[in-house]
Amino acid sequence: MASYMEFELANACYKLMHDLIKVKKGESVLITADSKPDFRVVEEMAKAAEVLGAKTMVAWHSTPKGYGALTMPYLPDPLIACVDKTDVWVEMNDQWLLYSPIWDKAVNNGRTRQVMLGGLSIERIVRCIGEVDLEAQQAFQNRLTEMTRATKRMRITNAAGTDVTFENDPNRPIGNECDYSFAGGHFLIGQIGWAPKEETIEGVIAFDGTISGGGDAELGHLTEPVSYIVKEGRIQEIKGGEQADILRAYYKKLDDPNMYIAAHVCYGVNPNAKLEGCTTEDERVWGSTEWGFGHQGSCYSGGAPREAKSHIDGICLNCTIYLDDKKILEDGKFIEPELAELAKKLGK
Repeated sequence: MASYMEFELANACYKLMHDLIKVKKGESVLITADSKPDFRVVEEMAKAAEVLGAKTMVAWHSTPKGYGALTMPYLPDPLIACVDKTDVWVEMNDQWLLYSPIWDKAVNNGRTRQVMLGGLSIERIVRCIGEVDLEAQQAFQNRLTEMTRATKRMRITNAAGTDVTFENDPNRPIGNECDYSFAGGHFLIGQIGWAPKEETIEGVIAFDGTISGGGDAELGHLTEPVSYIVKEGRIQEIKGGEQADILRAYYKKLDDPNMYIAAHVCYGVNPNAKLEGCTTEDERVWGSTEWGFGHQGSCYSGGAPREAKSHIDGICLNCTIYLDDKKILEDGKFIEPELAELAKKLGK
C-alpha cells in the first residue's frame, strides 16, 4: 500500500546515501534510532543503503534522557559496542548520542563516517535534503567557508540583542556540511561550524529561535529571548524570563564547569529549513547563527575533545555578520556580492 510522500522520501534518502555519504558496495552501514523518530525515515535510509550494496543494520532502542554522556546509562551494551565498528553511522536519535563517549570514539577512529540527523521527520528530510539543489548548495557553502577561513576577527549581532565578537583560530577545522564522504563527524547540509578562540569570545548571545539540550533543557520555541552574557568564552550570566530560569537551573544541576564554555558557532544556510522546534533543522534556518556550549567534539577542537556532561544549542535569528569589519549578512540576508549571487541560485 502506498504511503505518505513515498516517492519524495525515497528520493531524499537515496540522495543522502549516494550523493552525500557516497556509500560503496560492501561497506557496513549502521542506522541508530531511539523510540521517538519516524521509523519510516529509518527504513527508507536502510533500503537506500542496501540498494547501493551496503551491509546494513538498524539499531532501534529505548529513548535515553538527555544528550551526550547523559545517554550512556540508558544504552544497551551491544549498541555501545558496535557504533565504532562500521564504515557509516547515521544517527536518527531524538535524544542525541552525539557528543557522548561512544560518539567521540567513533568519529576519531579514522574509519567511521558519522552523520547526525536526529529528529528529521519525513517532511524535514524531504525539504532539507531531497528538495535542495546540492550543486548550488555546495558552491555557496564552499565560498562562505573560504571567506570565513580567511577571517581573523568576527562580529555577530541581531535584533534580539546579540552583539558578540571573537577571533578565529586558523589551525582549527571548519565543518562545511555538504560532503560526508570522509571519516569523522558530519551534520545536516546547510550548516558551517567551527570553534573560535574561546578566550576571545566576548559579549551577548541572545537566542530568539529555539534552545535544545535534551531533558529539561529541551526548551523548543522561545517565548522571549534568552541571553548569555559571555566573557572569555564562558557564560557569566543567563538572562530572560521563565525559560531562562529553567535553563539556568539545568546548568546548575549538571554541576559541570565545562558546560559553560562555548563549543562552536555555526551559520544556518539551508534554503528550505524551517523553525519548528527540531534543532537538527532549526540550526540551518537561513540567515541564523547557532551557538553550542558544553562538550566540544574533535571536529571543532581540531584535536582531543573537550569533555562535558552534555551539550546545549541555541539559535539566533536574522543575524548581521561582519568578517574583519566587512558586512556580509544583514538582518538574515547575504549582501556580499558574490554570496548574494550564489544565494539567488538557491532561491534566497
